[in-house]
Amino acid sequence: MICRTFVHGLDRPSQKLILKAKAMETKEVAKEVKTGQIIQLIKGEFSPSEASLIISTLIDQKINFHKMQRLQHWEGNHGFETSELDGRIKELVEEKRTAKEFFAAIKGEKRKLKIDGVIKIEDADS
Repeated sequence: MICRTFVHGLDRPSQKLILKAKAMETKEVAKEVKTGQIIQLIKGEFSPSEASLIISTLIDQKINFHKMQRLQHWEGNHGFETSELDGRIKELVEEKRTAKEFFAAIKGEKRKLKIDGVIKIEDADS
């Protein structure tokens, strides 16, 4: 019996593809799949202007993401209901305004702000 095990590392070390073969015939295929991920997006101390730029840029990117989603849905179906996306865009615009006010109030101060931004991704079907 000829048995070979091939391990091919995918994007993450915890993912692997194992293939056992007997004379060119596949017997078993097993794939370990990760169902969640934690990303430490922001971690550190920043001046008020640096923190303002980081937060503003992130919120702008998220607003643009939702605007693009809305446009793509509309292009596919001009009758597409956009109220959910519109609502989320308004929420983000308000969050950006609130953050801008916060950073403006402390702009002249010589202090550092600590930001700890973690993104947690989970399988929605679990």
